[in-house]
Amino acid sequence: MSTRPAHAVLPLLYIRSRALPLTLATLTGIVLVAAWAAHWLQDQPYFDHTARVPVVVLAPLLASAAIGTSLHAHSDELDRTAVGRWWPRRLLHLLALTVPAAGALAAAVPGHPEAFGAPAMVRNLLGATGVAAAAAALLGARLSWLPMTVYGGAVYLAAPRTPGGAAAVWAWPMQPGPQEAAWAVAVTAYAVGAALLVVRGARPERG
Repeated sequence: MSTRPAHAVLPLLYIRSRALPLTLATLTGIVLVAAWAAHWLQDQPYFDHTARVPVVVLAPLLASAAIGTSLHAHSDELDRTAVGRWWPRRLLHLLALTVPAAGALAAAVPGHPEAFGAPAMVRNLLGATGVAAAAAALLGARLSWLPMTVYGGAVYLAAPRTPGGAAAVWAWPMQPGPQEAAWAVAVTAYAVGAALLVVRGARPERG
């Protein structure tokens, strides 16, 4: 029988039940591929830093999917019987993945912050993760990747080439870094999604 105190055992059980080591490994792989792809695209003939748009859109989308699915509880019945409040753990879980992912993805696209550089990458990660968190609370963690994937794909195909205007709101993932309206939408999405997740938790799933 383990002699570790409960305050030391519970975090380890939480980490294992959410498969957080696998999520961190997945995020690391996404960051490395994003850094390679951004460098490769920018080095192509007749291309410049604007060629990194696919990376700035796709990498946060993949990272948010990994974060969202990590919210799945394999034993939500046992979780509900646990002593203590769950909202601090949910908030810490979300922040502990979002913050390092944002920093690492920002470092994957150095330079040109006025266009598709670190600010756009961080903004897109925040917005996509907020949507994934809200989807986990409403649909379940296993499907948390779906709404942002559908929306992100539609926006990537339909967004106008000229930034700003109304597109800064509805096509925020495709906007350059300094677009204030795009930042407002992304930050709001993250705040709302985090609040839903913290209050409700991921929707219980069967099977």
